[in-house]
Amino acid sequence: MTSLTLSSILASQASLLQEASEALPHQFSQCTHPLGYIRQAVYLCRTCGETRGICSACSIACHTDHDQLELFPKRKFRCDCPTAALSHKCTLHHALEQGNAGNEYNQNFHGVFCRCGREYDAQQERETMIQCLSCEDWYHESCLNLRERPLSRQPTPEPAAEKPTLVDNIVLTNEDDDAHSEASSSGLPPPLITADSYESFVCSTCVRKIPTLQQYAGTSGVLMVVRDTPQQPWKVIGKEPEEDDDVDIHETATVVAGNKRPHPDPSVDGPEAKRPRPSEVYPTPPPIDGHSSPCLAPPLNPAAQGVLSVAPKSDCGVDPQSLGAGDVFLTDGWRERWCKCNSCLPSLSEHPFLLEEEETYEPPEDPDSGLSLEELGLRALQKLPRERAIDGIHAFNEMR
Repeated sequence: MTSLTLSSILASQASLLQEASEALPHQFSQCTHPLGYIRQAVYLCRTCGETRGICSACSIACHTDHDQLELFPKRKFRCDCPTAALSHKCTLHHALEQGNAGNEYNQNFHGVFCRCGREYDAQQERETMIQCLSCEDWYHESCLNLRERPLSRQPTPEPAAEKPTLVDNIVLTNEDDDAHSEASSSGLPPPLITADSYESFVCSTCVRKIPTLQQYAGTSGVLMVVRDTPQQPWKVIGKEPEEDDDVDIHETATVVAGNKRPHPDPSVDGPEAKRPRPSEVYPTPPPIDGHSSPCLAPPLNPAAQGVLSVAPKSDCGVDPQSLGAGDVFLTDGWRERWCKCNSCLPSLSEHPFLLEEEETYEPPEDPDSGLSLEELGLRALQKLPRERAIDGIHAFNEMR
């Protein structure tokens, strides 16, 4: 039997405390309901069984022993925990509030994701999922025509299927996570567009609702996956001219995950011309003498417009005869490239997230995060009466 010393126990506890402080560095003592409708991380409590969302603080303080699903940031969302919509009483906000009429509850609040309408099963899912900048739903790479559907994926369920459930501890990769930029989990080959090749993603449904995105689709820096015929491979349009854009996703299994296609050696073909920065591609000059600036939006891309002109099917899944879904992938610096003339600006202004990055609420930092057990103990001793503090110090010294 291995004997334990106080020092080894304290060292182990210090290690666990450090891990906890890194995982949860914030305070979770205040419900965000009083803050109103903000962009914040939202959680679905499956134990409570209601189509409602709770904030980070309530997920820990009020529903810590419940089965939860992290939905990640949702804009203009108010915590439902202290409202009459949830039977479980909020321990942080004691006043019972009315329901949040301003909240929008998409299919994620039923545990369903992507245009294929399937639940997320952490035991079976092998693909990275990407969040749409506009609707904030999550999409499988195969449903975006970035790869073939892995063999572990089952056929898309019928729309009339029974209400699915979702397992806990969902793992969804952020768009800018370079660790997963070249390949999804479980050793899948690289997708057609890797995560380090773009900054933001907008699904086809949202693209069709925003005129600016429709106009820019398939132009430089606004990538789109299309094909010329249903029998030909998928390709990426909107790349820089020197980049190869024809890739057969049926052949990507031969590519080693993590490897990139090497660029030509400039010493062989002569010096490479300087490429303009993304912000220099379509600059919008300021008005002169009170006159509005001319429209400098790029010419329409015929292939992209052909895809967007076809109405998407109402059923779930990917149409095998489709020439493209209409999703776009925005490369770095895309907000600076918009034309902001009098014709283009109104479409952008209706969607503020297209003009500037949104602020996402985070709970305040925990001042005690990262402190050792000894430091926390000394703080607690300072709050005790003198005699009790001395007794506590004596007791601790006897244990050493």
